[in-house]
Amino acid sequence: MADSKEKLFSEFSPVSTEKWMDKVNADLKGADFEKKLVWKTNEGFKVKPFYRMEDLDGLKTTDAVPGVFPYLRGTKKDSNAWLVRQEIRVESPEQANSKALDILNKGVNSLSFLINPKDMNATYFDALLKDICAECVELNFSTCQNHTVDLANFLVDYFKKKDYDVTKLHGSIGFDYFNRMISRGKEKGDMVQMAKALLDTMQSLPFYRVLNVSALSLNNAGAYISQELGYALAWGNEYMSQLTEAGLPATAVAKKIKFNFGVSSNYFLEIAKFRAARLLWANIVASYAPECTRDCDNKGPHDECRCAAKMKMHAETSTYNLTMYDAHVNLLRTQTEAMSAALGGVDSMTVSPFDKIYAAPDEFSERLARNQQLLLKEESYFDKVVDPAGGSYYIETLTASIAEQAWKIFLTVVEEGGFYAAIKSGSVQAAVNETNKARHKAVAQRREILLGTNQYPNFYEVAGDKRPLDEGCCCGDGDTCKKDVATLDFARAGSEFEALRMQTEASGKRPKAFMLTIGNLAMRQARAQYACNFLACAGYEVFDNLGFETVEEGVDAAMKMGADIVVLCSSDEEYATHAIPAYKAVDGRALFIVAGNPECTDELKAAGIENFIHVRVNVLETLQEFNAKLLK
Repeated sequence: MADSKEKLFSEFSPVSTEKWMDKVNADLKGADFEKKLVWKTNEGFKVKPFYRMEDLDGLKTTDAVPGVFPYLRGTKKDSNAWLVRQEIRVESPEQANSKALDILNKGVNSLSFLINPKDMNATYFDALLKDICAECVELNFSTCQNHTVDLANFLVDYFKKKDYDVTKLHGSIGFDYFNRMISRGKEKGDMVQMAKALLDTMQSLPFYRVLNVSALSLNNAGAYISQELGYALAWGNEYMSQLTEAGLPATAVAKKIKFNFGVSSNYFLEIAKFRAARLLWANIVASYAPECTRDCDNKGPHDECRCAAKMKMHAETSTYNLTMYDAHVNLLRTQTEAMSAALGGVDSMTVSPFDKIYAAPDEFSERLARNQQLLLKEESYFDKVVDPAGGSYYIETLTASIAEQAWKIFLTVVEEGGFYAAIKSGSVQAAVNETNKARHKAVAQRREILLGTNQYPNFYEVAGDKRPLDEGCCCGDGDTCKKDVATLDFARAGSEFEALRMQTEASGKRPKAFMLTIGNLAMRQARAQYACNFLACAGYEVFDNLGFETVEEGVDAAMKMGADIVVLCSSDEEYATHAIPAYKAVDGRALFIVAGNPECTDELKAAGIENFIHVRVNVLETLQEFNAKLLK
């Protein structure tokens, strides 16, 4: 075998798509292919169960080259390296500096400082950045929007004083006029004048990005992937449009824009999102014909600046799907999200600590978050290969589909007068909030699963003192919570289930749910397991059983245990025999539930049985009704 020169598998002839479909249809045994195996995404397009080379016919994306316009396959040619960012909220510049120096030695190479504007002065930055080599690490700064120009002045003065080589300084200032509007409902000042002042101040720092597109806010408000991308493109285009109309060069504006995306747990679609984002943004910038002002080999056919068309992308894992109960499951969510962002080719990334939504992250949770990225780099080598997803029939098709849907949203916003006009009218906020509402309904019905929250909860966990953190207004500079425009709804996907479970805990009475298992062994076990998971989502104490010979025996056992709920678990056929006698035996001493939706349901309801749990019910609403009855 070792000496054989025969090609492996050469004896196998190619199999056509038609033959594959014949085999699929045969295995479906008459079932509808579209209904059984084709998945319709929230983004509005269909995903097939398999893809073949012919699915790429006509897709120009397959001709793309890494590092070459329109940057579908990344803006980097030689590697997929990204920066590991960690956020530091500055309470004391000395303490923040100490923490920054510590984490720089633990794998972080991008720092993000959240600064109170009242504290800013020259001495403050001397203390904050002491012993940090600004040429060796990306530095990002955020403060209240009205003070970003002051922040810029302090930074420029500091870097000049330190005599840094400005061509080696990389970072950003978190100015985003529009994000404040959709997240806080506040419009203050003139965007064009504020942006021009900021750009003028930062002229001496060519690689600092200061115009932010905070699409992360859309993601954290539950937006679908196509919405996040479509609105982000319109957001960036609004900066381009307004500032070029004000007389600023398109090249200068484009090179100062930074996109901050969220990452959801939709693994493959998120990879496709980042690839599509670069492609679409490159073409938007190219439409402004940015002029190349230096001797550069990266020019278009008419000497357009192709460097200006490179999208600078930061990614942060979503908070929308983070949960307070069974919080360590958040590590699984953020890990797959980090993988999507890395494979999608982002420039930098923040992984949210698993406990972010209910506690100020501590050293342990921050270390775990850092290490999630370091594992992808140091053990999985995700930073070594440029666009490893390139050429995948599935991902290339997803990229094209998401690009198409996002482009439709972008054009709709443009037709509405641009992103500023759209958020002033509230149409963007209304669309995303409607999506959030739809996703909450999907979570309530278990069409969207949050492991540990609406499915397979930890039966023994209690929240104790844990409570979701509530972010207040921007900062203490006289800002109030009065809203000038509509805002996004940032209610997390699991928030209603968490409120339900905390209601159970707060009542001081944890209802006991007893599984009255009888009859067919397989069905009673399956339904008991289903019912236990269902009721534990409300924090109830559940008791499974091996089975009873008679319903009277099961009811007696339930009453001796002090059960507040009795769940009859059997087969559909046997419910006709067992349900009514069991209901009469309980005799109102406990809430009686049938686990299933048998054909005899109407007869059971006529006998007085009201409660049925099965896959078609709204889990959240059903549990809320149970709480109303049980926690009086």
